[in-house]
Amino acid sequence: MSASLLYLLFRQILQMLSQIARHGGAKDAEILVLRHQVAVLRRQVHRPDLQPADRVVLAVLSRLLPRHRWSAFFVTPATLLRWHRELVARRWTYPHARPGRPPVDKQVGDLVLRLAAENPTWGHRRIQGELLNLGHQVAASTVWKILHRAGMDPAPRRSGLTWQQFLTSQAHTILACDFFTVDTVLLKRIYVLFFVEIATREVHVVGVTAHPTGAWAAQQARNLLMNLDQRAAGLRFLLRDRDTKFTAVFDGVFAAEGIDVIKTPPQAPRANAFAERWVGTVRRECTDRMLIVGERHLAAVLTEYTAHYNSHRPHRSLAQQPPNPPSGVSDLTAARVRRRPILGGLINEYSQAA
Repeated sequence: MSASLLYLLFRQILQMLSQIARHGGAKDAEILVLRHQVAVLRRQVHRPDLQPADRVVLAVLSRLLPRHRWSAFFVTPATLLRWHRELVARRWTYPHARPGRPPVDKQVGDLVLRLAAENPTWGHRRIQGELLNLGHQVAASTVWKILHRAGMDPAPRRSGLTWQQFLTSQAHTILACDFFTVDTVLLKRIYVLFFVEIATREVHVVGVTAHPTGAWAAQQARNLLMNLDQRAAGLRFLLRDRDTKFTAVFDGVFAAEGIDVIKTPPQAPRANAFAERWVGTVRRECTDRMLIVGERHLAAVLTEYTAHYNSHRPHRSLAQQPPNPPSGVSDLTAARVRRRPILGGLINEYSQAA
């Protein structure tokens, strides 16, 4: 009601102004100037971008000008008439209820997707039963439609676990390992052996050498288990690729501690995704941004970077916390932030000043 009243008032005001206006030489000159400017703009803009308010003004003005003068508008007469019909239709259109079944509540839809994501083996009927236990009366066909619209299989397969499901369910007991290489200034290739605790994302760089062998890798594995001490008792699986440097002696070191060795499929780096992700991180943030002289230099650099990675660098999978977070965080408004450069200023760490 208020919108239509404002429309009528605006139309009457423009009619009064058109009657009160007087003709004069200055006004005629101004009209000629405006017409020429509009002609210039028409040559540059083929289709003007009109706001809803602009359409209302032009529709009202079209009722004040005779039909034979509508050529002054930069839109067609049919467009003006359509805009006016839309204004009239909006004035006399009343809201009405949509026919058919009412839509499913968004919270119920989100709950269906959550149950399907957290329970990959559940079908749409199993999810419907769980919803009934939670007090939601939802038909099985509705659950099927929600899952199908989200791109999920309403009747998932009943075969074994995928690699992603296995790693997610067993993350707190899995240790991953791999090699990566760094080329020195003199084009000498150095191999780095590291381990990653998947549950905490803590990295252990256990050895740096230019001549890796099976015996050397097995000795580094013994050193790692000695450093882990009691924490090694909670490990159940070691995830590694099929590199020939991982010999039977290497696997026997972990088997003696009750840790089963799982080999990734051939040429499938995604199966060891956590180790591959750390290799990409250390290359982007450290080794690709500096020149390495030799093994001792690389060992010192990786020691400093690993300490930064484990105790300070935030991780998205850990809610932006490092693997070994500091003991406490003080109030940011009551303390000053201090910057501490590491690796010669290559990376900065920030902490609260005492």
